[in-house]
Amino acid sequence: MRLKTSDAVRVKTSGAARVKTSTAVQATSAGSDVDARDRLVMEHVPLVKTLAQRLAQRLPSQVEMNDLISVGVLGLIDAASRYRPSLGVPFDAFARRRVNGAMLDALRELDWAPRSLRRLRREMDSAVASLRHRLGREPHEAEIADAMDLSVPAYEKALEQLRTLEVGSVRQLDAPTPDGTPLIELCIDAADDAVTQLERKELKLHLACAIEELPERERQILALYYQEELTLAEIGEVIGVCESRVSQLRSLAITRLRTLLRRSLGLLEVRQ
Repeated sequence: MRLKTSDAVRVKTSGAARVKTSTAVQATSAGSDVDARDRLVMEHVPLVKTLAQRLAQRLPSQVEMNDLISVGVLGLIDAASRYRPSLGVPFDAFARRRVNGAMLDALRELDWAPRSLRRLRREMDSAVASLRHRLGREPHEAEIADAMDLSVPAYEKALEQLRTLEVGSVRQLDAPTPDGTPLIELCIDAADDAVTQLERKELKLHLACAIEELPERERQILALYYQEELTLAEIGEVIGVCESRVSQLRSLAITRLRTLLRRSLGLLEVRQ
């Protein structure tokens, strides 16, 4: 049956109207998404500043906090663009990971740490790993200092120097996976595919086991710093030591964790 001209016009007009309506709905939805993203960004800019200030306390003076904030805002925009309420994760927690990740990645690209400091970290990692292997337990600080041929004051100074290299060290191991992704980054960077979720779950278990092997005081310091988000001075008041001592113990705890994770994940450890 052939349509009359008037019927054909009506059909054509109706189809065009549906296309326009669909396009308008899509445009409205896209506009709504952009508005929601912009609102999230504006509401959480103070969070970026707080995280940047906290990170800046652990860095040498040549790292500008304003640069950290700028990079952090880019991470916040990325977080707002990727966020979906259906994930079941509060945006604050989701954004913290992205913002911190953006700032840490920028710091690693700067490669501001001198080679001598990186060599010192390798030497301390090697000493801790060797002593643990030989003693069958976590080594004491005096044993580490002796293995490195350092006096106690020189050892404590070394720990304080290593403080600036701890940025992101729980988030990233030195050795990457075959595809170039840092191993511990998988614990932090959220992903939708099932394989990465399984990898992240397994790595979290490795990290939890490594933390359990730390001396009690060092476990407490990490919990107060990374979970409770206390400052070094506040932690010192809680455990009854000075701020610089808290900094040293945290550096040592990170060194232990790094070497424990290398062992747990089957990565090569250089022994003296």
